[in-house]
Amino acid sequence: MSNNKIIRFENLKKGFPEGNRIRHVLNGVSIGFDEGKFTALLGPSGSGKSTLLNLACGIEEPDAGDVYIKDVAITQLTDHDRTLFRRDNIGFIFQFFNLIPTLTVLENIILPQELAGKKRRDIESAAIELLDKVGLADRRDTFPDRLSGGEQQRVAICRALAHDPWLVLADEPTGNLDSKTGVIVMDLLLKLTSEAGKTLIMATHSPQVVTLADRVFRVQSSTLVEDVEHVPAARPQFIEDA
Repeated sequence: MSNNKIIRFENLKKGFPEGNRIRHVLNGVSIGFDEGKFTALLGPSGSGKSTLLNLACGIEEPDAGDVYIKDVAITQLTDHDRTLFRRDNIGFIFQFFNLIPTLTVLENIILPQELAGKKRRDIESAAIELLDKVGLADRRDTFPDRLSGGEQQRVAICRALAHDPWLVLADEPTGNLDSKTGVIVMDLLLKLTSEAGKTLIMATHSPQVVTLADRVFRVQSSTLVEDVEHVPAARPQFIEDA
């Protein structure tokens, strides 16, 4: 595969036991994802979208095959080294935000980097700059329970991008939001990742989100099938007062 593929799967297989049999979610998948592009993953619940994202970042291990990120075979790393690689190079955005309620907005964003040994004074300014871009600089000392769902997801986006990752993975990031808030959050996420040249892979059920993707894949029959007729729609304008 060409060297512009930031992440690639080689003969990837993953299954889960169901009673006395194994349900194969992925069976021999070999595919690459373009650097700096937005790829959408479609498929019904249980089809394997979340599993694919977890394999992509090393949270789960495949039954067979390898995952390469920037030509590093993360599937061949030790658990410790894989954790460090994920911490330094991958950002993950979850559907349910996963913010720590006892920490402020700013503390939630910088905590992963502090745990990595970085000094607060060295990372705080970048976190505040991100908060400013998503319209929450004035809420940096607020606790998550004082924020709306859309605001919490904006904080989660900042947390995922604060360490300048190569790859950003998002698992239904607008799935827990109403449609209007989802549009605002998606607009922000696309703006931030595209401006920084990040590779974004997102599992989603949203037809509106899918129209904005550079490439679209459907998880079906234990493999990935690309929608070769997909043409990306024009990206929405950034909502300044979001």
